[in-house]
Amino acid sequence: MLIIKLDAIDSTNDYLKALAKEKSLENFTTVIADKQLKGKGQMGSEWVSEAGKNLTMSVLVKSGFEINHTIFDINVAVALSIISVLDFLNIPKVSVKWPNDIMAENKKLGGILIENAIKSDGTVSSVIGIGLNSNQSDFLNLPKATSLFVETQQEFDKEMLMNKIVEKLQEYIQMLPTHSDNLWETYHNRLFKKGIPMPFELADDVKIMGIIQKVSREGMLELLLDDDSIQYFGVKDIKMLY
Repeated sequence: MLIIKLDAIDSTNDYLKALAKEKSLENFTTVIADKQLKGKGQMGSEWVSEAGKNLTMSVLVKSGFEINHTIFDINVAVALSIISVLDFLNIPKVSVKWPNDIMAENKKLGGILIENAIKSDGTVSSVIGIGLNSNQSDFLNLPKATSLFVETQQEFDKEMLMNKIVEKLQEYIQMLPTHSDNLWETYHNRLFKKGIPMPFELADDVKIMGIIQKVSREGMLELLLDDDSIQYFGVKDIKMLY
């Protein structure tokens, strides 16, 4: 596994994508940076991270999956890789909040950004960005954020975290073709607020109540609404109010 260590970069995802266009990279090539100047979150949002304190990394995954193999399977594998490592480290009450937030109880511990490219042979190559709040202790103006340090009062070695996450990611990606049902079951067991009535806000600012049932294989959130109907929502359609 090739590891590229950087002091500072605009975005580890952008750096890795550009590098992959320049030359052939081995599978699971990983970029890690002490500081991201323009870290990216979901839907173009900015990922803010204190320099030197947190894990900011990107991994190139050449899954070999064709486009008709559900791309959200990769999201499931990534989320479970991180959760598995956090369980090993005894971080309490870890879950995954749809679509790509890692939570410790009710606070955000980290996030995932997956950017997929379809190759000429029809297979998918993914650049997986992972931000994990590790040793940061202060989150001014971010009341819903937390870190491994805040949760445990211990500092963590970022390279150790990176190595363990990539190791688990390799394991789960290899399992997908034959054990995807098992991974999805585990994912749903760790889904944030699953089965609990929660308020949501739709894209047109309308607020609704719903109960998360599951995430579909296409990555849609399945909600049971007040009128007992089932509806599916995409990332841009809805957000949870918690």
